[in-house]
Amino acid sequence: MRTPVQPKKPKYIPFGYKLMLTYLVFVIIPVIAIGFFSHSMYQDSIRQQTRSNIQGTLLQIRDNIEYKMSDVERVSSMLYQDYYLNLQLRIKDEGWESYERLVNIILPKFDIAINATGVNIAMYLFLKNESFPEMYTSENPVLLERDYNLYQFNRIKDKPWYKNFPEEKYGGTKVWKSVELDSEFNRISLLRRLVDNVSPLRLKETGFMRLSVSIDELFQSVDYRKIGEGSILVVKDEHGKVMYQSGILPNDFAYDTIKDTEYLTIKENMKGPSWELVAYVPMTIMERDSAKVRMFLILLCLICLIVFTIAGMFISRYFSIRVTKIVSVLNAFREGDLHKRMGYKGKDEFSQIALALNEMGHNIDQLIEQVYVTQLEKRELELESLQAQINPHFLYNTLSSISRLAKFGEIDKLHRMVLDLAKFYRLSLNEGRTVIPVRSELEQAQAYINIQTTKFGEAVSIYFDIDPDIIKYETIKLILQPFIENACEHAWFGDSIHIRIVGELEGNNIVFKIIDDGIGMSPLLIKQIFDPVEGLNTGYGIRNVNSRIQLHFGSEYGVTIGSRPGIGSTVKIVIPAQLPNRKKRT
Repeated sequence: MRTPVQPKKPKYIPFGYKLMLTYLVFVIIPVIAIGFFSHSMYQDSIRQQTRSNIQGTLLQIRDNIEYKMSDVERVSSMLYQDYYLNLQLRIKDEGWESYERLVNIILPKFDIAINATGVNIAMYLFLKNESFPEMYTSENPVLLERDYNLYQFNRIKDKPWYKNFPEEKYGGTKVWKSVELDSEFNRISLLRRLVDNVSPLRLKETGFMRLSVSIDELFQSVDYRKIGEGSILVVKDEHGKVMYQSGILPNDFAYDTIKDTEYLTIKENMKGPSWELVAYVPMTIMERDSAKVRMFLILLCLICLIVFTIAGMFISRYFSIRVTKIVSVLNAFREGDLHKRMGYKGKDEFSQIALALNEMGHNIDQLIEQVYVTQLEKRELELESLQAQINPHFLYNTLSSISRLAKFGEIDKLHRMVLDLAKFYRLSLNEGRTVIPVRSELEQAQAYINIQTTKFGEAVSIYFDIDPDIIKYETIKLILQPFIENACEHAWFGDSIHIRIVGELEGNNIVFKIIDDGIGMSPLLIKQIFDPVEGLNTGYGIRNVNSRIQLHFGSEYGVTIGSRPGIGSTVKIVIPAQLPNRKKRT
């Protein structure tokens, strides 16, 4: 019989790996997680502290800028709020009186104002009173620092920056802006009117003042080194345009494309003009302090990982060796090796499992041996029973034919039939063996055919179409004769019948076909033949052959019938191609 196909061993993760993975999940991963979160919290703390420190530095820088700006605005306020000065600027005299008022009253006030601050201011005054002459030292604001020029007002009345100057609100209308030569000399000016402030409700412009200050001096405190190397400090105007910058820009640096992952951006708004002080701090500055802590945490986690991994390997190995032995014994049992045993010293659970498996293997082995012997005996008895059942049936039919020949005195036919019957039974007995060569089965079929041709003469035509390659194989006996007999006895359609016996190889199987041109069978009759209940009195010999084949070779082999009434029938017998003396598969 065929060896049953062994199922594929399922893939699984060994117990030692599972134990190790569990150990890693509940020990190593928490350690790594603690290290990671500790580092993240420390880094956030460092970042927050750095932000606070930089924010404090920016506040100091902003205060310094606002102080210088307020100092310049204070100078402008000295002139703006001087009621007596604005009164003198409004008086229009000619000749000596105008000059004396200018020299003795107005110019001293301008001198006092320009020297009332530590900021280097270049002051430009545009007076509407045309009785005062123009006085100027230099048009270059750098050369004019701590000095002033007097101009007639008509010099600026058509300038765009003057035309766009806001409407006057007493004490509050002033603008910081780069005008005239300021951009050329990197300066910025405080622009403010001079007004007759007799009544704040009726302000009359008496002049205009422009106080020009060097941007480098105004933003002298804006130094990136106060924050750290690689940082950038910028001052932006109300339109977002950079007025001043401290620090070197990277080649690919753009203020509008800065990423939070690369730079920490901190902003401070200034009082007065809508300027903004912005600090761009590289993340590397904050990471310098956290790098040491990070390396320490990484080193600590690595040490823990190595120590815990080694410990886990020893622990998992200790248990996995025992589990592997148990699994190997179970696999051996599953593959049929019930003699494998194992032993553990000690009184733990593994030793109890080993003892139980050893006893189970011994008991199963004995039971299998008993069942195997019983099944073999049962199978042999069934085969012998089936064989014993088919021989009397054939013998009865043949003896009836011999009786008829004797009755009618056909001695020659009687003699040939007795010889063929003797040959048939000599081959059938075959020293008690069930399995015979295919050649012997064909000879036995030929002996039976000879008996039938003797009986029916030329009315029966039987032909062999045998592939020579199947002769070397073996089969169980008496699988062809019952079907030839069935055709000769029941398939007649008219005065003659033709039967063809085919034998050929199909893959690893031998296929026999018994083809006749007889009366044929209906589907219902074929169903009854293979049904031991419905076909109790029908097709006994066919079921007998099918049962013997399946009992000996397996359920995938056996007999099938194809037939159509009035056309004929084809019986197909399939058995495995087995060589003689080949080791039988169980």
